[in-house]
Amino acid sequence: MTPQFSVNLSRGFEAWLATQNASLAVTTYQVGKLLFFGLDSSGTFWSYNRNIGRCMGLGVKPDPQTGRARDLWVSSNVQLYRMSDVLDPGGFGPKQADALFAPRLSYFTGDLDIHDLAVDHEGAPIFVNTLFNYLARPDPDNSFQPIWKPPFISRLVPEDRCHLNGLAMRDGKPAYVTMVSPSDTFDGWRDGRRDQGLVMDIASNEIICSGLSMPHSPRWHAGTLYLHNSGTGEFGHVDFATGAFVPIAFCPGYLRGLAFLGNVAVVGLSLPRDNKTFSGLALDDALEQRKMNPRAGLYFIDLATGAVMHTIGFEGIVTELYDVAILPGVRQPAALGPTSPEVLRTIKVDAGNF
Repeated sequence: MTPQFSVNLSRGFEAWLATQNASLAVTTYQVGKLLFFGLDSSGTFWSYNRNIGRCMGLGVKPDPQTGRARDLWVSSNVQLYRMSDVLDPGGFGPKQADALFAPRLSYFTGDLDIHDLAVDHEGAPIFVNTLFNYLARPDPDNSFQPIWKPPFISRLVPEDRCHLNGLAMRDGKPAYVTMVSPSDTFDGWRDGRRDQGLVMDIASNEIICSGLSMPHSPRWHAGTLYLHNSGTGEFGHVDFATGAFVPIAFCPGYLRGLAFLGNVAVVGLSLPRDNKTFSGLALDDALEQRKMNPRAGLYFIDLATGAVMHTIGFEGIVTELYDVAILPGVRQPAALGPTSPEVLRTIKVDAGNF
């Protein structure tokens, strides 16, 4: 029987990942799963998944002492979860996993169409509330606490007007966002998919890069603002002097999700859906010119050369990704989903004062 989901690894990927002391977390809202990729104790590729719902944004909080991934925030269609590694130091989880992320905290947000999610310098989550066109924080009494909006958005209403989607943090604070169009009309962003996308500076409300096609996943890394020009299939960076988007690499898929392992960018690729959101983009022409079919999976790109070093190709039911995050210090991650039967008997207590 053909497996529902499988991966194809580039030659040498396992040996390379073994040198990184890290693993990967990936969300796929399409099938509602949080995926983990790493290596087991023998150095063989490891994958693990749990049901989360319509999961999209990911945010990681490392332990301040060790730098190891401790908390993993993930959004779903109606909730925002904080999952924490519940293993004692040196302990093992399922099949000798060296981290077991279990739900510890949840906010009921309602369906806000949360996209990017990040963790600030105080360890608190910030997310892109795409439905309301705002940056927001979770709130114990309300569905969300609005903290910023693009200056052209005139009202706080549940209408996706500009398709605000991406968030880049700088020095632990929200710094830049991406959106598909500067529209203040319900669904108006759809008319600007080819060339009205932009990057905005949150502090100044200034547009620092425009003319993009459905930009996603802005990330500040090593003094540079990287992002995806998703409608063209290009990964690149912003030239602050000229305001231009500078392509680094073309990838044969609709790009969302971006993280870094040193000088290597980890880029998520999805198959474009055959609907009005994805049709008619320059990506279609680029694939045709290269005589390529779109692909789903992860590309590992050398920032210095733009060369694709490694790939994880997806086969089967998973054809759309949203986010990817690095789990530093974790080689073989596992997790419990909010509805996993194991949650009933996964109990952690700090008995240090007793």
